[in-house]
Amino acid sequence: MENYNDLATFVMVAKERSFTRAAAKLGVSQSALSQTIRGLEEKLGLRLLTRTTRSVSPTEVGEQILNLLSPRLAEIETEIARLKAQKERPAGTLRITAGEHPAVYIVQPALSAFLAEYPDIRIELMVDYGLSDIVSERYDAGIRLGEQIAKDMIAVRISPDIRMVVVGSPDYFSTHSVPQHPQELTHHNCISIRLPTYGGIFPWEFEKEGREIKVRVDGQLVFNNIALRLNAALCGIGLAYIPEDIVSEHIAAGRLITVLQDWCPFISGYHLYYPNRQHTSPAFTLLLNALRYKQ
Repeated sequence: MENYNDLATFVMVAKERSFTRAAAKLGVSQSALSQTIRGLEEKLGLRLLTRTTRSVSPTEVGEQILNLLSPRLAEIETEIARLKAQKERPAGTLRITAGEHPAVYIVQPALSAFLAEYPDIRIELMVDYGLSDIVSERYDAGIRLGEQIAKDMIAVRISPDIRMVVVGSPDYFSTHSVPQHPQELTHHNCISIRLPTYGGIFPWEFEKEGREIKVRVDGQLVFNNIALRLNAALCGIGLAYIPEDIVSEHIAAGRLITVLQDWCPFISGYHLYYPNRQHTSPAFTLLLNALRYKQ
């Protein structure tokens, strides 16, 4: 294959009609430039330039090559400039799958400032309680608890550890006793959780002094999302097992009361994960940095 740098050098000399001006624009010496052109002519077996003591001009075949190459080189330069501009002004669509909790309480709050700063980036955030195969389903990344992520994925923490708490309203506790032990929850109207990752009703998990207990609670309501569980608890229907950060304001305001606090465990925080073989785009890198948990 021809040396395309040599062809671009010829185009510069032919356009400038001067080795002196071309050398100055290319940042090389005139002697090096002359040697490059001579080497190109020898390689092609064609005389490309006519040189006199006063001027330089393309030969007939040189003019043909100039007309052929000039617009194409200009097109390449324009496209490279566009790609550089895209790097400086990241663009594109990022598809992310996440559970409801991280989607609503971690990702969405971060998006307002992020999207305002990068108006050419689009986010598709899909709430999914299953463990989606992000490769086959063409997601750029997923968000799950650290313990749920496959070992062959790159994982970046985007939240602190999560504490689960049991809460009920003052109205509920006006007619029900306060449980002192997790097993006593079997006598309460508990708002259950059905998640596809567990294949049924999610057992409430507790831990104290190294002792772990899973309680299969029962009640009149079963939901598969956070908002309905929270609203049901606020309405006094029953007890909810829910991330503490979601209910902290309601607890502070007295709308909800926590019980079994010394049994309520922390679980591994949320991580954004993606395949280790995937080439990350500038837009993805920026989003990753925006979501990264800063301790």
